[in-house]
Amino acid sequence: MENKPIYILAIESSCDDTSAAVLCNRKRLSNVVATQKIHEEYGGVVPELASRAHQQNIVPVVHQALAKANIDKKQLSAIAFTRGPGLMGSLLVGTSFAKSLSLGLNIPLIEVNHMEAHILAHFIEEENTKTPTFPFLAMTISGGHTQIVLVKDYFNMDILGQTLDDAVGEAFDKSAKILGLPYPGGPLIDKYAQSGNPKAFPFPKSKVGDLNFSFSGLKTSILYFIQKNVKENPNFIAENRDDICASIQYTIVDILVTKLKKAVKQTGVKRIAIGGGVSANSGIRKALEEGEKKYGWTTYIPKFEYCTDNAAMIGIVGLLKYNEEKFTDQSITAKARYVINS
Repeated sequence: MENKPIYILAIESSCDDTSAAVLCNRKRLSNVVATQKIHEEYGGVVPELASRAHQQNIVPVVHQALAKANIDKKQLSAIAFTRGPGLMGSLLVGTSFAKSLSLGLNIPLIEVNHMEAHILAHFIEEENTKTPTFPFLAMTISGGHTQIVLVKDYFNMDILGQTLDDAVGEAFDKSAKILGLPYPGGPLIDKYAQSGNPKAFPFPKSKVGDLNFSFSGLKTSILYFIQKNVKENPNFIAENRDDICASIQYTIVDILVTKLKKAVKQTGVKRIAIGGGVSANSGIRKALEEGEKKYGWTTYIPKFEYCTDNAAMIGIVGLLKYNEEKFTDQSITAKARYVINS
């Protein structure tokens, strides 16, 4: 079935990026993302503003995706869209648009779990990119999610551990905010960490059970640490910025890798696939490279454009579901909380 051209239009609107992509079989023809800049002045995503921006962006973004792919909407085989998890207002925009378009074109509608899409992004066909074989461990690390999942097949996954509070991307961004860095601050912590000493300031690591994560305690300890030192020396942040960033990054990466080592030990699976925007972090990538040498892991990281929220990853799940005729009907609704395999 995969030999005949199947054209999937995919729509992603779970948070603050409006994205549309066209896939022909497993190959990406286009992947357009409109980023919302309005949230920068608020230091984080404002849900109401996000949904309004999606309404403005979705038609031009879909139009651009079709134009870049050089296909007519009448050639489309199906529409795939993010059903959840995410911000309800944002999800409603993408869901409503996808339902209307599939009805208008009289083609199948395919709902996609955003978390499954981060994992299955590894199966988009790209030159010089290796694809994991089953079973593998997937670690999704982003602004809103932190999960370790055992992936047995495309749609057979077990969540082994996840965050109990803040996601790892949140921990980076909130730490950056404490340091007075602009939003999103995660990439800036990574940038300044390059010149700092990762062992300069030891921060405590939360001891939560088994393979789950907790980052709220770390964030609080960073806040108290900064407040205490700034009180004693008003120039403390400016004088120690690189060392503080390096120490924060070292602590977060160490938490992630410790859990990953535990997951490998428990499952015996040494194939590790990383996804989510935080996988761009240089400290995490370096730790994974070291894990390959030290522990014999094989690591898989997709192209950066498939790590952040994007529609191409929604499209690959749409294609895989299309091949199995896993379609949905017009009664489908957006789901803010949507667990893998539910």
